[in-house]
Amino acid sequence: MALVVTLAESLKGSDTKQSVRIIDEVSFHLDRNQNYANMPAEKNLRGKLRSDVDRSVSRGDIVIVDSLNGIKGYRYELWCIARAAGIRYCVVYCDVDEARCREWNKERGGRGEGSYEDGVFEDLVRRFERPERRNRWDSPLFELYPSRDGIERSSPVISEAVSYLTKTVDSKTQDVRVLQPSIATQSARFSEANSLYELDRATQEVINAVVEQQALGGAINRVSLGNELPPVEICRPVGLPELRRLRRTFVKLMGQASLSGPPLPADADSGKRRFVDYLNREFGRQ
Repeated sequence: MALVVTLAESLKGSDTKQSVRIIDEVSFHLDRNQNYANMPAEKNLRGKLRSDVDRSVSRGDIVIVDSLNGIKGYRYELWCIARAAGIRYCVVYCDVDEARCREWNKERGGRGEGSYEDGVFEDLVRRFERPERRNRWDSPLFELYPSRDGIERSSPVISEAVSYLTKTVDSKTQDVRVLQPSIATQSARFSEANSLYELDRATQEVINAVVEQQALGGAINRVSLGNELPPVEICRPVGLPELRRLRRTFVKLMGQASLSGPPLPADADSGKRRFVDYLNREFGRQ
């Protein structure tokens, strides 16, 4: 919490005209032990946080998600929201060893701020997935070491993060990346018969390509689809039953999405792009 408050104060004290908002469990008046006691409760919490982030992101605001973003798949979902909005994104990681985390947790309980119960704490530590800058959803990664850097507005890492988020972007700016929306992150809807037909045909062609290239033998970690389409990234052999299951789930999700807004026309290539993005996300979680 100290890191988030310091980061928010540094952003507000900079020359930026953007507003700064913190989204966390406290803003929902949620008890951390109840919401991390089991997987259904935790999944529900992540859904609430994700929805609030989705509603809040804009090019005129800076949103700080102060939560246990220790699952790489969840960080990927937040990255996708940022990409769809066409904004900057970064991860600020406070690197602290487990022993020090235990001390902080006990100190928090002693101050009456609410600490994690032992069982919840152990489970969170066991499932934590450390950010890696080679992952696009963890990049750029600003790593803060409190024992070395401190948690102050003058800390070099905090200054770097603030500079990255507030720097004016122009044609000469090289060290700031603004995420660009892609077809996979646009809110395209598939509800009309023609769109659903194109989607069904497109996803089947992707599955056929994956199966055919695996049938050629040898180790395959990338299935090319041509036509300037992104490849399917696979780290293991993927059978036809699993591909069919993922395809059914994807088509169902697209059908549900079409109910929340007017349908947009979609050709085969756009359907393939969305399906490939979905497959890569699912395979990346495994």
